[in-house]
Amino acid sequence: MKKYNIQLVKLPQPPKDCTGVPVMLTDETVQERVEKVLQGMEKRGLEQLIIYGDVEHSGNFKYLMGFFTRFEEALLIIRRDGNMTFMLGNENLNKAEKARVSGKAVHSSLFSLPNQPNRNDKTLRELLEEAGICPGVRTGIVGWKNFTSPVQDNKKMFDLPSFLMDEIRGIIGDVRLLSNETDLFIGENGVRTTNNANEIAYYEYGASLASDCLLEAMDKIVPGIKETDLGSLLNEGGQHPNIVTIAASGERFIKANMFPTDNPVKIGDTISLTVGYCGGSSSRAAYAVEEAGQLPEGVKGYLEQLAVPYFSAYIHWLEEIRIGMTGGELFDKIEKILPRAEYHWSLCPGHLVAEEEWMSSPIYEGSKEMLRSGMLLQIDIIPSIPGYGGCCAESTIALADDALKEEIHLQYPDMWERMQKRRSYITEYLGIALSPDVLPMCGTVAYFRPYMLQKDAALSVRH
Repeated sequence: MKKYNIQLVKLPQPPKDCTGVPVMLTDETVQERVEKVLQGMEKRGLEQLIIYGDVEHSGNFKYLMGFFTRFEEALLIIRRDGNMTFMLGNENLNKAEKARVSGKAVHSSLFSLPNQPNRNDKTLRELLEEAGICPGVRTGIVGWKNFTSPVQDNKKMFDLPSFLMDEIRGIIGDVRLLSNETDLFIGENGVRTTNNANEIAYYEYGASLASDCLLEAMDKIVPGIKETDLGSLLNEGGQHPNIVTIAASGERFIKANMFPTDNPVKIGDTISLTVGYCGGSSSRAAYAVEEAGQLPEGVKGYLEQLAVPYFSAYIHWLEEIRIGMTGGELFDKIEKILPRAEYHWSLCPGHLVAEEEWMSSPIYEGSKEMLRSGMLLQIDIIPSIPGYGGCCAESTIALADDALKEEIHLQYPDMWERMQKRRSYITEYLGIALSPDVLPMCGTVAYFRPYMLQKDAALSVRH
Protein backbone atom coordinates (compact mmCIF):
# COMPACT_ATOMS: atom_id res chain seq x y z
CA MET A 1 0.00 0.00 0.00
CA LYS A 2 1.27 3.44 -0.95
CA LYS A 3 2.78 5.52 1.85
CA TYR A 4 2.46 9.29 1.96
CA ASN A 5 4.76 11.79 3.66
CA ILE A 6 2.04 14.00 5.12
CA GLN A 7 2.99 17.09 7.05
CA LEU A 8 1.21 20.08 8.54
CA VAL A 9 2.69 22.98 6.58
CA LYS A 10 2.04 26.65 6.00
CA LEU A 11 0.38 27.31 2.67
CA PRO A 12 -2.15 29.71 1.16
CA GLN A 13 -5.75 28.72 1.49
CA PRO A 14 -7.81 28.08 -1.65
CA PRO A 15 -9.74 31.08 -2.96
CA LYS A 16 -13.49 31.42 -2.51
CA ASP A 17 -14.78 31.02 -6.05
CA CYS A 18 -18.58 30.65 -6.06
CA THR A 19 -19.91 32.97 -8.75
CA GLY A 20 -22.99 33.94 -6.75
CA VAL A 21 -25.08 33.37 -9.88
CA PRO A 22 -27.26 30.24 -9.92
CA VAL A 23 -27.35 28.29 -13.20
CA MET A 24 -30.72 27.16 -14.56
CA LEU A 25 -31.39 23.81 -16.19
CA THR A 26 -32.08 24.23 -19.90
CA ASP A 27 -35.23 23.04 -21.65
CA GLU A 28 -33.00 20.61 -23.57
CA THR A 29 -31.73 19.09 -20.33
CA VAL A 30 -35.26 18.67 -18.98
CA GLN A 31 -36.36 16.98 -22.20
CA GLU A 32 -33.33 14.70 -22.01
CA ARG A 33 -34.40 13.76 -18.47
CA VAL A 34 -37.94 12.98 -19.64
CA GLU A 35 -36.65 10.75 -22.42
CA LYS A 36 -34.36 8.88 -20.03
CA VAL A 37 -37.28 8.17 -17.68
CA LEU A 38 -39.56 7.03 -20.52
CA GLN A 39 -36.82 4.76 -21.87
CA GLY A 40 -36.42 3.29 -18.40
CA MET A 41 -40.15 2.63 -18.20
CA GLU A 42 -40.11 0.98 -21.61
CA LYS A 43 -37.18 -1.23 -20.67
CA ARG A 44 -38.89 -2.34 -17.44
CA GLY A 45 -42.29 -2.88 -19.05
CA LEU A 46 -44.02 -0.26 -16.91
CA GLU A 47 -47.31 1.23 -18.09
CA GLN A 48 -47.36 3.95 -15.45
CA LEU A 49 -45.02 5.49 -12.89
CA ILE A 50 -46.16 7.20 -9.68
CA ILE A 51 -43.51 9.52 -8.22
CA TYR A 52 -43.92 10.86 -4.67
CA GLY A 53 -42.49 14.07 -3.28
CA ASP A 54 -42.41 16.12 -0.10
CA VAL A 55 -39.91 18.53 1.42
CA GLU A 56 -37.61 15.82 2.78
CA HIS A 57 -38.01 13.46 -0.17
CA SER A 58 -38.19 15.65 -3.22
CA GLY A 59 -35.28 14.70 -5.46
CA ASN A 60 -37.04 12.28 -7.81
CA PHE A 61 -40.14 14.50 -8.08
CA LYS A 62 -38.06 17.64 -8.64
CA TYR A 63 -35.91 15.91 -11.27
CA LEU A 64 -38.69 16.46 -13.80
CA MET A 65 -40.98 19.02 -12.18
CA GLY A 66 -38.21 21.52 -11.40
CA PHE A 67 -39.62 22.43 -7.97
CA PHE A 68 -40.39 20.70 -4.71
CA THR A 69 -43.60 21.17 -2.76
CA ARG A 70 -42.13 22.39 0.51
CA PHE A 71 -44.66 21.58 3.28
CA GLU A 72 -47.07 19.59 1.13
CA GLU A 73 -47.04 16.15 -0.44
CA ALA A 74 -47.34 15.66 -4.18
CA LEU A 75 -47.52 13.00 -6.87
CA LEU A 76 -46.29 13.01 -10.46
CA ILE A 77 -47.98 10.34 -12.56
CA ILE A 78 -46.28 9.45 -15.85
CA ARG A 79 -47.81 7.17 -18.43
CA ARG A 80 -45.86 5.15 -20.94
CA ASP A 81 -46.91 7.46 -23.79
CA GLY A 82 -45.37 10.44 -21.96
CA ASN A 83 -48.59 12.03 -20.68
CA MET A 84 -48.21 13.42 -17.18
CA THR A 85 -50.49 14.47 -14.33
CA PHE A 86 -49.53 16.41 -11.20
CA MET A 87 -51.44 15.89 -7.95
CA LEU A 88 -50.88 19.01 -5.85
CA GLY A 89 -52.19 20.47 -2.60
CA ASN A 90 -53.76 23.85 -1.87
CA GLU A 91 -50.54 25.87 -1.80
CA ASN A 92 -48.79 24.23 -4.73
CA LEU A 93 -51.64 24.03 -7.22
CA ASN A 94 -50.51 27.36 -8.66
CA LYS A 95 -47.07 25.86 -9.35
CA ALA A 96 -48.46 23.49 -12.00
CA GLU A 97 -48.07 26.08 -14.74
CA LYS A 98 -44.48 26.69 -13.60
CA ALA A 99 -43.46 23.03 -13.89
CA ARG A 100 -40.65 22.18 -16.28
CA VAL A 101 -42.78 19.46 -17.91
CA SER A 102 -46.28 19.70 -19.39
CA GLY A 103 -49.19 18.02 -17.70
CA LYS A 104 -52.64 18.28 -16.18
CA ALA A 105 -53.05 19.34 -12.55
CA VAL A 106 -55.39 17.57 -10.13
CA HIS A 107 -56.15 19.33 -6.86
CA SER A 108 -55.80 17.10 -3.80
CA SER A 109 -56.36 19.13 -0.63
CA LEU A 110 -55.53 16.06 1.47
CA PHE A 111 -51.91 16.85 0.58
CA SER A 112 -52.21 20.21 2.34
CA LEU A 113 -51.44 21.27 5.91
CA PRO A 114 -53.73 20.19 8.77
CA ASN A 115 -57.10 21.95 9.01
CA GLN A 116 -56.84 23.73 5.69
CA PRO A 117 -59.97 23.78 3.50
CA ASN A 118 -60.73 20.38 1.98
CA ARG A 119 -62.50 19.37 -1.20
CA ASN A 120 -65.82 17.68 -0.47
CA ASP A 121 -66.75 16.56 -3.97
CA LYS A 122 -64.39 13.64 -4.54
CA THR A 123 -62.63 10.97 -2.49
CA LEU A 124 -58.88 10.44 -2.68
CA ARG A 125 -59.43 7.31 -4.75
CA GLU A 126 -61.55 9.27 -7.23
CA LEU A 127 -58.83 11.96 -7.45
CA LEU A 128 -56.15 9.33 -8.08
CA GLU A 129 -58.30 7.88 -10.85
CA GLU A 130 -58.85 11.39 -12.25
CA ALA A 131 -55.06 11.75 -12.26
CA GLY A 132 -54.95 8.80 -14.67
CA ILE A 133 -53.90 5.91 -12.45
CA CYS A 134 -55.28 2.90 -14.27
CA PRO A 135 -56.25 -0.51 -12.88
CA GLY A 136 -54.69 -3.77 -13.96
CA VAL A 137 -51.41 -2.50 -15.45
CA ARG A 138 -47.73 -2.72 -14.47
CA THR A 139 -47.19 0.23 -12.11
CA GLY A 140 -43.92 1.51 -10.69
CA ILE A 141 -43.83 3.35 -7.38
CA VAL A 142 -41.03 5.87 -6.84
CA GLY A 143 -40.52 7.22 -3.35
CA TRP A 144 -37.06 8.28 -2.29
CA LYS A 145 -35.43 5.14 -0.91
CA ASN A 146 -33.84 2.50 -3.07
CA PHE A 147 -34.18 -0.44 -0.69
CA THR A 148 -31.20 -2.79 -0.83
CA SER A 149 -31.86 -5.26 1.98
CA PRO A 150 -30.30 -8.71 1.46
CA VAL A 151 -33.16 -10.37 3.38
CA GLN A 152 -36.26 -8.51 2.08
CA ASP A 153 -38.10 -8.38 -1.24
CA ASN A 154 -37.01 -4.84 -2.01
CA LYS A 155 -39.38 -4.49 -4.97
CA LYS A 156 -42.34 -5.00 -2.63
CA MET A 157 -41.31 -2.41 -0.02
CA PHE A 158 -42.86 1.05 -0.46
CA ASP A 159 -42.02 4.28 1.33
CA LEU A 160 -45.12 6.28 0.37
CA PRO A 161 -47.58 7.13 3.16
CA SER A 162 -50.07 4.35 3.78
CA PHE A 163 -53.07 6.59 3.03
CA LEU A 164 -51.75 6.77 -0.54
CA MET A 165 -50.50 3.21 -0.96
CA ASP A 166 -53.76 1.74 0.35
CA GLU A 167 -55.75 3.59 -2.30
CA ILE A 168 -53.22 2.85 -5.07
CA ARG A 169 -53.40 -0.88 -4.26
CA GLY A 170 -57.18 -0.66 -4.37
CA ILE A 171 -57.12 0.90 -7.84
CA ILE A 172 -54.49 -1.42 -9.34
CA GLY A 173 -56.28 -4.49 -8.02
CA ASP A 174 -53.57 -7.10 -8.51
CA VAL A 175 -50.76 -6.18 -6.10
CA ARG A 176 -48.36 -8.29 -8.17
CA LEU A 177 -48.46 -5.47 -10.73
CA LEU A 178 -47.01 -3.01 -8.19
CA SER A 179 -43.26 -2.67 -7.69
CA ASN A 180 -40.81 -0.25 -6.12
CA GLU A 181 -38.98 1.33 -9.07
CA THR A 182 -36.99 4.00 -7.22
CA ASP A 183 -33.83 2.38 -8.55
CA LEU A 184 -34.84 3.57 -12.03
CA PHE A 185 -33.80 6.99 -10.70
CA ILE A 186 -31.03 6.40 -8.14
CA GLY A 187 -29.96 2.75 -8.38
CA GLU A 188 -27.30 1.20 -10.59
CA ASN A 189 -27.41 3.03 -13.94
CA GLY A 190 -30.31 5.13 -12.61
CA VAL A 191 -31.26 8.16 -14.70
CA ARG A 192 -30.16 10.58 -11.98
CA THR A 193 -26.76 9.03 -11.28
CA THR A 194 -24.95 10.80 -14.13
CA ASN A 195 -25.09 14.39 -15.35
CA ASN A 196 -24.45 16.41 -18.49
CA ALA A 197 -22.49 19.69 -18.57
CA ASN A 198 -25.57 21.81 -17.88
CA GLU A 199 -26.51 19.71 -14.85
CA ILE A 200 -22.96 19.86 -13.51
CA ALA A 201 -22.99 23.68 -13.84
CA TYR A 202 -26.37 23.75 -12.07
CA TYR A 203 -25.00 21.70 -9.17
CA GLU A 204 -21.61 23.44 -9.08
CA TYR A 205 -23.28 26.61 -7.82
CA GLY A 206 -24.52 24.93 -4.63
CA ALA A 207 -21.38 22.88 -4.07
CA SER A 208 -19.10 25.91 -4.39
CA LEU A 209 -21.41 28.10 -2.28
CA ALA A 210 -21.30 25.54 0.55
CA SER A 211 -17.51 25.38 0.24
CA ASP A 212 -17.11 29.16 0.38
CA CYS A 213 -19.42 29.42 3.40
CA LEU A 214 -17.43 26.73 5.18
CA LEU A 215 -14.14 28.50 4.46
CA GLU A 216 -15.59 31.77 5.74
CA ALA A 217 -16.68 30.10 8.99
CA MET A 218 -13.29 28.39 9.41
CA ASP A 219 -11.54 31.74 9.01
CA LYS A 220 -13.74 33.32 11.71
CA ILE A 221 -13.13 30.67 14.38
CA VAL A 222 -11.54 32.29 17.42
CA PRO A 223 -11.92 31.63 21.14
CA GLY A 224 -15.16 33.22 22.29
CA ILE A 225 -17.09 33.22 19.02
CA LYS A 226 -20.52 31.66 19.45
CA GLU A 227 -21.83 28.68 17.53
CA THR A 228 -24.74 30.80 16.29
CA ASP A 229 -22.31 33.33 14.78
CA LEU A 230 -20.55 30.54 12.91
CA GLY A 231 -23.91 29.14 11.84
CA SER A 232 -24.86 32.50 10.35
CA LEU A 233 -21.76 32.38 8.17
CA LEU A 234 -22.66 28.92 6.89
CA ASN A 235 -26.13 29.86 5.60
CA GLU A 236 -26.02 32.32 2.72
CA GLY A 237 -27.86 33.51 -0.35
CA GLY A 238 -31.30 32.39 0.80
CA GLN A 239 -30.59 28.89 -0.51
CA HIS A 240 -32.39 25.86 0.90
CA PRO A 241 -29.96 23.62 2.85
CA ASN A 242 -30.10 19.94 1.93
CA ILE A 243 -28.56 18.87 5.24
CA VAL A 244 -28.78 20.10 8.83
CA THR A 245 -26.36 23.00 9.26
CA ILE A 246 -23.83 22.18 11.96
CA ALA A 247 -21.74 24.67 13.92
CA ALA A 248 -20.73 22.91 17.12
CA SER A 249 -17.92 23.50 19.57
CA GLY A 250 -17.22 20.96 22.30
CA GLU A 251 -19.86 18.50 23.46
CA ARG A 252 -22.74 18.02 21.03
CA PHE A 253 -26.41 17.05 21.31
CA ILE A 254 -26.87 18.45 24.83
CA LYS A 255 -30.54 17.93 25.76
CA ALA A 256 -30.93 16.40 22.26
CA ASN A 257 -30.31 19.78 20.57
CA MET A 258 -28.89 19.54 17.04
CA PHE A 259 -28.53 23.22 16.20
CA PRO A 260 -26.06 26.03 17.03
CA THR A 261 -26.44 27.68 20.44
CA ASP A 262 -24.76 30.64 22.15
CA ASN A 263 -22.04 28.26 23.34
CA PRO A 264 -18.63 29.94 22.75
CA VAL A 265 -15.60 28.28 21.20
CA LYS A 266 -12.94 27.38 23.76
CA ILE A 267 -9.34 26.37 23.16
CA GLY A 268 -9.16 22.59 23.00
CA ASP A 269 -12.77 22.14 21.87
CA THR A 270 -13.69 19.78 19.09
CA ILE A 271 -15.13 21.71 16.16
CA SER A 272 -17.78 20.46 13.71
CA LEU A 273 -18.93 22.51 10.74
CA THR A 274 -21.30 21.36 7.99
CA VAL A 275 -23.34 23.09 5.32
CA GLY A 276 -24.89 21.71 2.15
CA TYR A 277 -26.93 22.97 -0.76
CA CYS A 278 -28.28 21.41 -3.94
CA GLY A 279 -25.11 20.01 -5.52
CA GLY A 280 -23.06 19.07 -2.48
CA SER A 281 -22.10 19.70 1.10
CA SER A 282 -18.86 20.72 2.76
CA SER A 283 -17.95 19.54 6.22
CA ARG A 284 -14.99 19.83 8.59
CA ALA A 285 -14.24 18.30 11.97
CA ALA A 286 -11.06 19.10 13.90
CA TYR A 287 -9.84 20.85 17.08
CA ALA A 288 -9.87 24.51 18.12
CA VAL A 289 -6.12 24.72 18.80
CA GLU A 290 -3.08 26.39 17.27
CA GLU A 291 -0.66 23.59 18.08
CA ALA A 292 -0.55 20.12 19.61
CA GLY A 293 0.26 21.40 23.09
CA GLN A 294 -3.21 22.92 23.35
CA LEU A 295 -4.95 19.61 22.69
CA PRO A 296 -6.70 18.06 25.73
CA GLU A 297 -4.91 15.33 27.65
CA GLY A 298 -5.42 11.95 26.08
CA VAL A 299 -5.64 13.28 22.51
CA LYS A 300 -2.22 14.87 22.13
CA GLY A 301 -1.55 12.39 19.34
CA TYR A 302 -4.57 13.50 17.29
CA LEU A 303 -2.43 14.49 14.30
CA GLU A 304 -0.43 11.26 14.08
CA GLN A 305 -3.06 8.83 15.34
CA LEU A 306 -6.10 10.05 13.43
CA ALA A 307 -5.68 13.10 11.17
CA VAL A 308 -2.73 11.82 9.12
CA PRO A 309 -4.15 8.29 8.58
CA TYR A 310 -7.50 9.83 7.60
CA PHE A 311 -5.84 12.22 5.17
CA SER A 312 -3.84 9.33 3.68
CA ALA A 313 -7.11 7.57 2.86
CA TYR A 314 -8.56 10.81 1.48
CA ILE A 315 -5.54 11.28 -0.80
CA HIS A 316 -5.72 7.66 -1.90
CA TRP A 317 -9.41 8.10 -2.77
CA LEU A 318 -8.61 11.10 -5.00
CA GLU A 319 -5.62 9.50 -6.66
CA GLU A 320 -7.10 6.06 -7.29
CA ILE A 321 -10.67 6.78 -8.34
CA ARG A 322 -11.26 6.10 -12.05
CA ILE A 323 -14.15 5.91 -14.47
CA GLY A 324 -14.75 2.20 -15.15
CA MET A 325 -13.66 0.88 -11.77
CA THR A 326 -16.31 -0.68 -9.54
CA GLY A 327 -17.47 0.88 -6.32
CA GLY A 328 -16.29 -2.27 -4.55
CA GLU A 329 -12.75 -1.74 -5.82
CA LEU A 330 -12.66 1.77 -4.36
CA PHE A 331 -14.17 0.51 -1.11
CA ASP A 332 -11.43 -2.13 -0.82
CA LYS A 333 -8.69 0.45 -1.42
CA ILE A 334 -9.96 2.55 1.48
CA GLU A 335 -10.31 -0.54 3.67
CA LYS A 336 -6.66 -1.43 3.05
CA ILE A 337 -5.24 1.99 3.82
CA LEU A 338 -7.65 2.78 6.69
CA PRO A 339 -8.79 -0.56 8.16
CA ARG A 340 -12.27 -0.51 9.66
CA ALA A 341 -11.15 -2.71 12.53
CA GLU A 342 -8.87 0.08 13.71
CA TYR A 343 -10.61 3.25 12.51
CA HIS A 344 -14.22 2.16 12.91
CA TRP A 345 -15.77 3.81 9.87
CA SER A 346 -19.05 2.14 9.00
CA LEU A 347 -20.80 4.01 6.18
CA CYS A 348 -19.99 4.16 2.47
CA PRO A 349 -16.63 5.98 1.89
CA GLY A 350 -18.28 8.13 -0.77
CA HIS A 351 -21.73 8.62 -2.21
CA LEU A 352 -23.67 10.34 -4.98
CA VAL A 353 -25.10 13.83 -4.55
CA ALA A 354 -27.65 15.93 -6.41
CA GLU A 355 -30.62 17.74 -4.86
CA GLU A 356 -29.98 15.47 -1.87
CA GLU A 357 -26.85 15.52 0.25
CA TRP A 358 -26.85 11.70 0.01
CA MET A 359 -28.74 10.41 -3.01
CA SER A 360 -27.40 6.84 -3.12
CA SER A 361 -24.00 5.18 -3.35
CA PRO A 362 -22.25 2.82 -5.73
CA ILE A 363 -19.34 2.57 -3.25
CA TYR A 364 -20.02 -0.24 -0.82
CA GLU A 365 -18.45 -3.56 0.11
CA GLY A 366 -18.67 -6.01 -2.77
CA SER A 367 -20.24 -3.46 -5.12
CA LYS A 368 -20.13 -4.34 -8.81
CA GLU A 369 -21.61 -0.96 -9.76
CA MET A 370 -19.40 0.89 -12.24
CA LEU A 371 -18.20 4.43 -11.57
CA ARG A 372 -19.23 6.44 -14.61
CA SER A 373 -18.57 9.75 -16.27
CA GLY A 374 -20.99 12.42 -15.04
CA MET A 375 -21.25 11.12 -11.49
CA LEU A 376 -21.13 13.68 -8.67
CA LEU A 377 -19.50 12.16 -5.62
CA GLN A 378 -19.04 13.24 -2.03
CA ILE A 379 -15.80 12.15 -0.34
CA ASP A 380 -17.27 10.88 2.90
CA ILE A 381 -14.87 8.82 5.00
CA ILE A 382 -15.75 9.07 8.71
CA PRO A 383 -13.13 7.49 11.01
CA SER A 384 -13.77 7.18 14.74
CA ILE A 385 -11.25 6.35 17.45
CA PRO A 386 -12.68 6.25 20.99
CA GLY A 387 -11.64 9.30 22.99
CA TYR A 388 -10.70 11.41 19.98
CA GLY A 389 -12.75 14.14 18.34
CA GLY A 390 -13.87 13.94 14.76
CA CYS A 391 -11.77 14.16 11.62
CA CYS A 392 -13.46 15.25 8.40
CA ALA A 393 -12.86 17.17 5.16
CA GLU A 394 -15.96 16.22 3.18
CA SER A 395 -16.24 17.79 -0.27
CA THR A 396 -17.66 17.18 -3.76
CA ILE A 397 -16.10 16.12 -7.07
CA ALA A 398 -17.33 15.19 -10.54
CA LEU A 399 -16.07 12.31 -12.66
CA ALA A 400 -15.65 13.26 -16.32
CA ASP A 401 -14.32 11.49 -19.39
CA ASP A 402 -12.81 13.36 -22.34
CA ALA A 403 -16.19 13.88 -24.02
CA LEU A 404 -17.77 15.42 -20.93
CA LYS A 405 -14.70 17.55 -20.28
CA GLU A 406 -14.96 18.93 -23.80
CA GLU A 407 -18.68 19.57 -23.30
CA ILE A 408 -17.97 21.52 -20.10
CA HIS A 409 -15.06 23.39 -21.67
CA LEU A 410 -17.19 24.54 -24.62
CA GLN A 411 -20.46 25.28 -22.83
CA TYR A 412 -19.16 26.62 -19.51
CA PRO A 413 -15.62 27.94 -20.06
CA ASP A 414 -15.61 29.95 -16.81
CA MET A 415 -16.55 26.90 -14.75
CA TRP A 416 -13.94 24.86 -16.62
CA GLU A 417 -11.31 27.43 -15.67
CA ARG A 418 -12.39 27.31 -12.01
CA MET A 419 -12.11 23.53 -12.04
CA GLN A 420 -8.63 23.68 -13.54
CA LYS A 421 -7.50 26.20 -10.92
CA ARG A 422 -8.86 23.91 -8.21
CA ARG A 423 -6.97 20.97 -9.70
CA SER A 424 -3.78 23.05 -9.78
CA TYR A 425 -4.17 24.01 -6.12
CA ILE A 426 -4.68 20.38 -5.10
CA THR A 427 -1.65 19.14 -7.04
CA GLU A 428 0.74 22.04 -6.42
CA TYR A 429 -0.02 23.04 -2.83
CA LEU A 430 -1.45 19.84 -1.37
CA GLY A 431 0.86 17.51 -3.30
CA ILE A 432 -1.88 15.15 -4.45
CA ALA A 433 -1.50 13.34 -7.78
CA LEU A 434 -5.15 13.88 -8.60
CA SER A 435 -6.86 11.33 -10.83
CA PRO A 436 -7.28 12.73 -14.36
CA ASP A 437 -10.98 11.81 -14.17
CA VAL A 438 -11.64 14.17 -11.24
CA LEU A 439 -13.06 17.67 -11.61
CA PRO A 440 -13.32 19.46 -8.22
CA MET A 441 -16.78 20.97 -7.74
CA CYS A 442 -15.55 23.44 -5.13
CA GLY A 443 -12.40 25.13 -3.88
CA THR A 444 -11.88 23.28 -0.60
CA VAL A 445 -11.55 19.71 -1.91
CA ALA A 446 -8.72 18.10 0.13
CA TYR A 447 -8.07 21.31 2.13
CA PHE A 448 -7.89 20.20 5.78
CA ARG A 449 -6.77 22.14 8.85
CA PRO A 450 -6.55 19.70 11.76
CA TYR A 451 -5.73 22.64 14.06
CA MET A 452 -8.53 25.08 13.33
CA LEU A 453 -6.90 28.09 15.00
CA GLN A 454 -3.73 27.70 12.93
CA LYS A 455 -5.31 29.27 9.90
CA ASP A 456 -2.24 29.40 7.67
CA ALA A 457 -1.46 25.67 7.88
CA ALA A 458 -3.01 22.56 6.37
CA LEU A 459 -2.07 18.96 5.71
CA SER A 460 -0.04 18.39 2.55
CA VAL A 461 1.96 15.63 0.91
CA ARG A 462 5.67 16.42 0.85
CA HIS A 463 7.66 14.82 -1.98
